[in-house]
Amino acid sequence: MFDYKEALKKIPHKPGVYQYWDDSNELIYIGKAKDLRNRVSSYFVKDHQLSSKTRVLVSKIRNITFTIVDTEVDAWLLENSLIKKHKPKYNIDLKDDKTYPWIVIKNERFPRIYWTRNIVRDGSKYLGPYPSVSMMHTILGVIRETYALRTCNLALTPENINAGKFKVCLEYQLGNCKGPCQNYQTEDDYNRSINEIMDILNGKIGSVLKDLKRDMEGAASNLDFELAHRLKRKYDLLINYQSKSTVVNSSITDVDVFSIASDEKHAFVNFLKVMNGTITQTQTIELKKRLDESDAELLTFAISEFRTRFNSKSKEIIVPFEIELVDDNIKFTVPKLGEKRKLLDLSQKNVHFFKRDKLEQYEKLNPDVRTERLLTQMMKDLRMNQLPRHIECFDNSNFQGKYPVSAIVVFKDARPSKKDYRFFNVKTVEGPNDFATMEEAVFRRYRRLLDEGTSLPQLVIIDGGKGQLSAALKSLKLLGIEKQLTVIGIAKRLEEIFYPGDQYPLYLDKRSESLKIIQQLRDEAHRFGITAHRKKRDKGTLATELELVPGIGRLSAEKLLKYFKSVKKIREASLNELQEVVNLKQAQAVVNYFKQDEAVASE
Repeated sequence: MFDYKEALKKIPHKPGVYQYWDDSNELIYIGKAKDLRNRVSSYFVKDHQLSSKTRVLVSKIRNITFTIVDTEVDAWLLENSLIKKHKPKYNIDLKDDKTYPWIVIKNERFPRIYWTRNIVRDGSKYLGPYPSVSMMHTILGVIRETYALRTCNLALTPENINAGKFKVCLEYQLGNCKGPCQNYQTEDDYNRSINEIMDILNGKIGSVLKDLKRDMEGAASNLDFELAHRLKRKYDLLINYQSKSTVVNSSITDVDVFSIASDEKHAFVNFLKVMNGTITQTQTIELKKRLDESDAELLTFAISEFRTRFNSKSKEIIVPFEIELVDDNIKFTVPKLGEKRKLLDLSQKNVHFFKRDKLEQYEKLNPDVRTERLLTQMMKDLRMNQLPRHIECFDNSNFQGKYPVSAIVVFKDARPSKKDYRFFNVKTVEGPNDFATMEEAVFRRYRRLLDEGTSLPQLVIIDGGKGQLSAALKSLKLLGIEKQLTVIGIAKRLEEIFYPGDQYPLYLDKRSESLKIIQQLRDEAHRFGITAHRKKRDKGTLATELELVPGIGRLSAEKLLKYFKSVKKIREASLNELQEVVNLKQAQAVVNYFKQDEAVASE
């Protein structure tokens, strides 16, 4: 057995990264801490203080190693790089196997600009990555339409150019290149375009527009209208590009924005890079939980990942909640109002859309995923301590106190189980008494389940308010099972959810999937109850008509209807056929009655 107390003695009270190893000397978990000993010791507490997943992790630890760093921020960055390198079994899994494209400014004389998925460490400048390929091509299109740049891969050294080794190509004739290969364009002029392009890619369009406007006015003053026109076209293109990119006040410069949405198994984090009021980069990633990581832990990990990936040096980071990370070089902001709040809202809209889209994809491939999510959400919303895999809903139907029926519908794993639907003909209640009818139906239903040894539902829904709920609870208490299941009532008018003994109702969001399932159960119980009630009423009406036959009482009338299914078939039946159900005297009476009825009708 692993002696954690001895291992803790060797761990200092300093910031750093710790690693857990199993009995096969395999790295199974990496974590960071501002105080290594305190953080590691928090894992070795009483079992009931840990989640089930964390207990499994702790049971596998056979060795602990650690790395001390200077600051908490260093620990944060080191943890991120080690997790990406080793991918331990119990760490957050970054679900991102894509190679995103970059825009590269090649390290060469008269640099080319193009996109690539492969980074080569040759001194070239890489901007991105761009999660959206279409967005990247849009930006490249604006650059190529605005600036005349070479696309060839010729070695444009001074020696080669001066020796006249190259001739201008079709791109020069089309005006897409200024011909640096034959000294038609100077290196300084070309590099000015490159610097402007870098400013655009970094979101600093304002300074480029300012310089263009100055040059345009200067060309017009010098009566160089052709140059002024070219500059004006370039200016208009950039203004149009900026108008599509600017989403907030241009005074917001160089900030990173993060938001998170999570569930039991996954987390999704959105990143927005904002420069001069323009979103220059955006991406959403998925994290797969291994332990019961909090949103704060997941977001901290994602911030490190994004800032490393995009090489961000922003001094301000906008987040949805406070993060316990102290760094003198970074300011964390949780905005409540204003333009920064709008940016955070935009990021949150993106992450929730991404989450919904991903979950829909999962659920299409695996319907059980949706079922588990719905049941888990219902358990939370209705404050239950177990998943409501088996739900039953009761509803009463009657017509002015006559033909009362109590119906029950059953859902299993959030889907109707129609073979388990039942209805009860009320036996002990006289007149229109909805509460007593509910009390009888609930008692009879669960008395039978207990007698048969059948498992009880986790959730019982009563269609009605406090009165019907109290009646149902009375029966559950008589049976001694009121604490074995959750029982709620739903009132139709405001869709209020009532709990036994709770003065105030619970209101679920109208868009809540939990409420929609409850409504579906209630509506299905109502439909089934009405159907059963109509059958009983129709049967009762027909039986009353047959009772007009001399010698036919209610019991005989019901036997005839059950056998022949309708009064029409009874009317058409022969004497011998009627004797299959009733005696000869009664059969003859039925034949005589309907013959007399036909004679009256023909007169």
